[in-house]
Amino acid sequence: MLLGLVRESVMQCFCHTCRAPIPPAVVRSQAAISKIKAKPRTYQPKKVKFVSTEVRCQEKTRGGLCYEVILSEPEVKAAPPKRPSSPPNKNMSIQEIEEKLKAAEERKKQLEQNKVAALSAQIMKIEEASRKKDEQTNQFISATREALEQKMENHIGKREAFITDLKTKMKDHIENVEKTRMSLEQQCDEVRLALEEKMKIASAQRDDNIKKMLDRLKEHEEQVNKVRASNLVKFQQLDAAVQEKLEQAQLRRSQLEQEQKEKLRNHNIRPVEIKQTTEVRKSGVIEKIENKLTSAEQKREKEISRKIEAIKKHNSHLEEVKQTVTSTEEVRKTEKVVKIETKLTVAEQNREKEIQKKLENIKKNERRAEMVRQNKANKVQGNNIQETASSG
Repeated sequence: MLLGLVRESVMQCFCHTCRAPIPPAVVRSQAAISKIKAKPRTYQPKKVKFVSTEVRCQEKTRGGLCYEVILSEPEVKAAPPKRPSSPPNKNMSIQEIEEKLKAAEERKKQLEQNKVAALSAQIMKIEEASRKKDEQTNQFISATREALEQKMENHIGKREAFITDLKTKMKDHIENVEKTRMSLEQQCDEVRLALEEKMKIASAQRDDNIKKMLDRLKEHEEQVNKVRASNLVKFQQLDAAVQEKLEQAQLRRSQLEQEQKEKLRNHNIRPVEIKQTTEVRKSGVIEKIENKLTSAEQKREKEISRKIEAIKKHNSHLEEVKQTVTSTEEVRKTEKVVKIETKLTVAEQNREKEIQKKLENIKKNERRAEMVRQNKANKVQGNNIQETASSG
């Protein structure tokens, strides 16, 4: 990995704006190498000089490391001494040629040795940097592990304190709920007893009222019977008086007829006109008497029928009053019972809704605490996995 970083730092430009395409690593087992499709932004220089590099390890983010490869400026080496120009003698002996070849091989070996020394020095620097990086990572891992352990201990203490606080709050809440439930039950019992007492009092009052109404109706019936008896006596008296008057009128009429007959017998000398006038008067008087008797009879019958109808209406009105009183009492009783039942049902429903709301809030708090606990456990597991990965 470090060699790849060094190679990438050497192959890329110093301004970091352009990047030369890095050819992939050659694998002998591959049959063909695909062409690189990425086009370079600038032309690749033909010759690249190796420069000395420095690797630094620095913690940039939590749980990770950032490597910086610092390129030093190229070293200015002294120009190698120029080789003396060979004399323009083309006729060289074999010994001279062999000596020159030996000197060239020695120079080549020296160059190779210099290159190997430079590479070994660079490798030593890279190994030293990796060793420092390992030490820093180990120190960072130990420090982070200690910090995490301390955080975990603090978190466990806080969680236990929070759980104990929640438990105490839940106990207090349950006690308050139980107290409210007991108070509601006591209130319901008190209301029920009060309603039962009111119902008893109302039933007793209703019975008293019914008894009073029945007594009044009985008194009224007795009064009606008395009035009816008195009316019957009056009617009988009237009938007797009318009969007496009729009989007296009949007697008077018979007496008048007899007197007139006697007068006619006594006064046979009177003319026929007097007889006609007497007959006319007689017939007029008889008609008047008969008309008076018939009108009196009709008036008596009308009065009797009117009184009978009034009595019937009064009896029907009494029956209607009885029915309305009983119906109103029953309706009032049913309405009171329905109102009391509705109030009790509404109070029971409200109490059940309140209990359900409190239970739902408790369940939500438990779920929230469980989710927080799971998230913290997942975070701890993720941190442990990152620590193991970074240490590996």
